[in-house]
Amino acid sequence: MLNLVLFGPPGAGKGTQSEHLINKYNLTHISTGDLFRKNIGEKTDLGKLAQKYMDEGNLVPDQVVIDMVDDKINSTPNTNGFIFDGFPRTIAQASALDSLMAKNDTIIHTMLALKVSEEELMKRLLNRGKTSGRVDDQDEAKIKIRINVYNNETTPVANYYSDQGKLNTIEGIGSIEEIFNNLSSIVDSLA
Repeated sequence: MLNLVLFGPPGAGKGTQSEHLINKYNLTHISTGDLFRKNIGEKTDLGKLAQKYMDEGNLVPDQVVIDMVDDKINSTPNTNGFIFDGFPRTIAQASALDSLMAKNDTIIHTMLALKVSEEELMKRLLNRGKTSGRVDDQDEAKIKIRINVYNNETTPVANYYSDQGKLNTIEGIGSIEEIFNNLSSIVDSLA
């Protein structure tokens, strides 16, 4: 089983690259955003609990997120592995994910971190805002806030995996194919 964490700031290309990695290695995609929408839409117990916190204007506690991830892992027994996209976002989540993986007799094999300059991120996100209609990608001030939140709150997760010798940083500028080939080289070296 191959388990990857795909990491990077908003606009780094995680969505694009995760699709390619999923197809090449036959991995199951785990996005907490997708899990939230699925559980809330299906009105599962976890979805109702998450909705309650969100309705109160609170963040959904890590344990609820971890329980959703655990449910997804357990409902996908015949997979070659998982690619975690947008998760973990905190050291507490990373630690909980390690415990969850151990409970399932596996590990996170590597974190693939896409590195892109803030100037390039701004260009990409503003361009995406024009073509996708995403409101959060159309306002420079909001984009700067998202990048700052990533830098201040999420970047420590990279240090967590670095301390385990599992961090691989890849330049996220170049053609989609070049970046994918660099990611694949790292994944292939894990075998």
